[in-house]
Amino acid sequence: MEKKLSFSSSLVIGVMLFALFFGAGNLIFPAELGQLAGDQTWKAMAGFLFTGVGLPFLGILAIGFSGKKDLQDLASRIHPLYAVLFTAILYLTIGPFFAAPRTGAVAFDIGVAPFLNGFSIDIARFIFTLVFFGISMWLSLNPAKIVDRVGKYLSPLIIIILIGLIGMTLLSPMGSAQVSQAPYNETPFFTGFLEGYNTMDALASLVFGIIVINALRAMGITSKKQILSSTAKTGFVAAGFLAIIYIGIAYLGATSVDLFGYLDGGGSVLSETSSHLFGTTGLMLLGVVIMLACLTTAIGLLTACGEYFHAIIPKVSYKLFVVFFSIFCLVVANFGLANIINYSLPVLVLLYPLAMVLILLTFTGPLFHQSSLVYRSATITAFFVSFIEALVKFYSLVEKNMPNWLVTIQDVYTAYIPYYTEGIGWLVPVLIVTVVTAIVAIVTNKRMQAIQVVSTHEKS
Repeated sequence: MEKKLSFSSSLVIGVMLFALFFGAGNLIFPAELGQLAGDQTWKAMAGFLFTGVGLPFLGILAIGFSGKKDLQDLASRIHPLYAVLFTAILYLTIGPFFAAPRTGAVAFDIGVAPFLNGFSIDIARFIFTLVFFGISMWLSLNPAKIVDRVGKYLSPLIIIILIGLIGMTLLSPMGSAQVSQAPYNETPFFTGFLEGYNTMDALASLVFGIIVINALRAMGITSKKQILSSTAKTGFVAAGFLAIIYIGIAYLGATSVDLFGYLDGGGSVLSETSSHLFGTTGLMLLGVVIMLACLTTAIGLLTACGEYFHAIIPKVSYKLFVVFFSIFCLVVANFGLANIINYSLPVLVLLYPLAMVLILLTFTGPLFHQSSLVYRSATITAFFVSFIEALVKFYSLVEKNMPNWLVTIQDVYTAYIPYYTEGIGWLVPVLIVTVVTAIVAIVTNKRMQAIQVVSTHEKS
């Protein structure tokens, strides 16, 4: 008889998964979205929830559905070399390049910056991040149960505090939503959709999925059917908590403009709201909890990156990778939260479509017999569209004129690719290529089967 996952176990693993997603400071994004989207907040949040909650849920399911041992194994359906490059870049993105340094930057902005009172923010940030990533490195080099225990009790505490903050906002509204600001006033859904990229959770889900599956196997869940069912249950718990908190924080941001005006980032929105509703004590409690949450996530990301790169480059020790990544995070974190977010956008614009295509093909793969033709064609199509968009984002970010060849390609894409200006130009070309190549794969497979049948009859 197959063992089934109990409700309590689903809840425990789901909350753990919620903590893994939430600990990188993702709460700052819906707060800023709410402020800028104003009376268009609900449309913007629909897009944000699609990429910030729905896609991570599908990513977790995709790993369980595929039956593969990890992301690299899954991506090898495209090509073994691509699998290594894609997985390595993804780990670096959710690790030392962007997400891991962001944990320190968010912890500083919410937990320390509000109390500086004129002290140099640059010096304070350096001292804080030096301690923050020093502790992260030490605990990553010396894994201890204290991290698991902190995470076990911290996750419910975060949920309770944030729901309390949201509840107070509902009971005592700070104001009403204002008129939406650009670009939310023109394309609220698609702007929210792209804002969801900043959570990086769809990318992380392709890594975290195997953590969930290993936890399930340790509980005696072994069959593919039960693993998929249990993964769905735990993913639903995590996605539910994320959606509730994201929607609540977006509402908090939307109603805060009347009282505070437009603030510089979501961290300031949360700090000002906490101080207004709960005073200095509430602000300090929020800061401590966010710092601990970010710390445990930083440790998890450093550990995961160290283990992965040691596995593909065994000559370099795990500890050396952890030390290097920790120092790298320290340097990046001191560029400030705004710069980390801004410079991550071109990379996310490139990676997200590739991740979404992989998730899509994982679920539809059985229809076309997991044909490498379909996987490769769809991935190449997504790459050529998203790579150009990423370059355009980069030139805009550094405020440099684009070269003529890029301007020409940009004009062609804008004129002929549906939804390109909305930021999802890869979608229609990928769907067309997937359908066409899938038909080719199915017809080819049937012909091969027919040839094999004829050959078998001739031999007999």
